[in-house]
Amino acid sequence: MRRWRLNGSAFADPAEDISVSFEFYPPRSAIGESQLWEAVDKLLPCGPSFVSVTYGACGAARDGTLAAVRRLTAETPLPVAAHLTCAGISKAEAAAAAENFWSAGARHIVALRGDGGPAGTRFAPHPQGYCNAAELVQGLLTVAPFEISVAAYPETHPDAASAEADLDNLKRKLDAGATRALTQFFFNPETFLRFRDRAAAAGIRAPIVPGILPVTNFAQTRKFAEACGAEVPAWMAQLFLGLDRHPEPRNLVAATVAAELCRSLHAEAVREFHFFTLNRAELTQAICHILGRRLPAQLEHAA
Repeated sequence: MRRWRLNGSAFADPAEDISVSFEFYPPRSAIGESQLWEAVDKLLPCGPSFVSVTYGACGAARDGTLAAVRRLTAETPLPVAAHLTCAGISKAEAAAAAENFWSAGARHIVALRGDGGPAGTRFAPHPQGYCNAAELVQGLLTVAPFEISVAAYPETHPDAASAEADLDNLKRKLDAGATRALTQFFFNPETFLRFRDRAAAAGIRAPIVPGILPVTNFAQTRKFAEACGAEVPAWMAQLFLGLDRHPEPRNLVAATVAAELCRSLHAEAVREFHFFTLNRAELTQAICHILGRRLPAQLEHAA
């Protein structure tokens, strides 16, 4: 008789030692407002270490960011991080925005250079503004003792002269006073692990937290990837082929793919994950559940 060599389910031993954080974007309509707060309510029980609110290209959504930060700090127990870019604003405007965030209760800022404007437009600093995110980090710390996160690019920022130059830029941001780096999304675990090794070899000791993007729409995800230089693996394109018109099976596939990515990273000692929620809760909630972030009611029932 044939003997099977089985090690049990890949998800039989949930990674209960993980920490998660969630990114939201400020709503631009009444429907968007409802969708955001529904997502917050559903994800709150997952116990994130913090949540962040994006700022928009050239600060296009800055008022919405501030309003969302105010409500999150007033109505939830969550530590809130406000995104702030230096694109299109002066140093004085950046300081004023930071002061507003501090007054609203945010003690954490995700400091970013930001994009140049429309797609294909290269970044140009404001005449009275910061030239890069490292300068922005230094400036923010003169306003208040913020905790500061910055961005990292496992597959290299599209504007970087080289992968080495991009890594040097990350080190400057961290040396300027940032606490951690949150990465752009990626889909192969080896992409992050190679980057982490290169960062360590370059002397970077700050935590580098992988950014995880659950696929809510594959065509949209591909556009996001093209804009930031992230690779969409051929196996992934084949896996999602035809599913954008079939949301239920797409969501099942998306949750499984993202959870497996996180499990692979966990096996390599990664314990923190930052989820780009796109203001939708279900996929992120399902992935967190698979990873061991059980909802309180489920824990009580299990007990």
